Amino acid sequence: MTLVADEKERFLDLQAQFERQQPQGWLKNLRQAAVARFDEMSFPDVHNEDWKFTSLASLLKIPFALSDKVAVSADLRSRLDAETLPSARRLVFVNGVYSAELSRVHQAPSGLTIGGLSGIENDVVRAHLGAIAGDDSQVFTALNTAFLHDAAVVVLPRGLVVAEPIQVFFVAVPGKRATLIPARTLVVAGVNSQAKVLEHYLSVGAAEDVYFTSAVTEFALDDNAIIDHAKIQDEGHEAFHIATTQVQQGRSSTFHSTYMSLGGRLVRNEARVRFTGEGSEATLDGLYLAAGRQHVDNFTVIDHARAHCASHELYKGILRDKAHGVFNGKIFVREDAQKTDAKQTNKVLLLSDEATINTKPQLEIFADDVKCTHGATIGQLDAEGLFYLRSRGIGLEDARHLLIRAFANDIVERMRIEEFRPLVQRRLIAPL
Repeated sequence: MTLVADEKERFLDLQAQFERQQPQGWLKNLRQAAVARFDEMSFPDVHNEDWKFTSLASLLKIPFALSDKVAVSADLRSRLDAETLPSARRLVFVNGVYSAELSRVHQAPSGLTIGGLSGIENDVVRAHLGAIAGDDSQVFTALNTAFLHDAAVVVLPRGLVVAEPIQVFFVAVPGKRATLIPARTLVVAGVNSQAKVLEHYLSVGAAEDVYFTSAVTEFALDDNAIIDHAKIQDEGHEAFHIATTQVQQGRSSTFHSTYMSLGGRLVRNEARVRFTGEGSEATLDGLYLAAGRQHVDNFTVIDHARAHCASHELYKGILRDKAHGVFNGKIFVREDAQKTDAKQTNKVLLLSDEATINTKPQLEIFADDVKCTHGATIGQLDAEGLFYLRSRGIGLEDARHLLIRAFANDIVERMRIEEFRPLVQRRLIAPL
């Protein structure tokens, strides 16, 4: 698909309408710079190698509108309470705007900065917001920044260890019109700091509501920092979700992320990691479930720019009906990145003859003293396993369910945020 002027102009006109509603301040300059970059770029089409299997035609034909202010409903409160861990601090954004009424950030440890961007302004935030997830060549990152007016902010000072999880909820409450909902998160972890951060994307409303979540998450890990991260995308059946998570890691830092995709009509989740210091480690795990005509695209880039770093990737997909999955994983090992240890695996379970997967694990290695592997496996339920379970008196559907759950549970068990596992396992019952 070739970009026509009307498609870009619709977003530019919408941004101009949005800008008129915003107060003056330092974010205005950030937005205007992003608008200029967005205006210079084109939306990717299937001729772009990184978007070869994902067409944006269904997204770009929709004239999205700005979201209206919404009242807090009992259903929303109930949903949030059901998914909030007992010990967690909670940040809640409704249609991209921070809700102090729904958030719970009291009794924060000394030195921890946490909350909505509108109530936080310091040099650390100014220095990092928009600087980690560069948008010089990423049109959807530029689009997100063009609508930046609020964000989830977590800043950990040197040496602070936060034991309780921090949960960030981005709740979509669509109106009668198709709505654009920007979501932004910034996490800055100082030297020797540690935290657990969970992102939730969910919707409250009719399943057929059409909206577009444009999300960007930035992580900056200083030396020896440790961040355990999880993201659950559980949006409406007609939702569009295009997201980028950009991670920058200093020396001897550790980043572990688990991503789960459950909802959405068209989903593209990008995870990008860059090692800027030696001795660091990153793990990217993912589980994507799709049914009907859902399209889920997973795109990862790990940039080994320094020596003695390790990366591990395991993405698993479960596709049924006419669902379409994509996995495109890239690992770059730079010339100076000796002693790199990188592993990448994609495993996919197809539950119907019409479900499809396009998988493309990639390695580009410019150093000679490395250990790097990548691979992909695609298959159906194990016939021998089914026979064994049925021979033990288990019915066909129950046997299928057990095998599917075992396949998915591997990702759940690898999740570093142990408090979150029971909630995830309960959430997986319906889709499987």
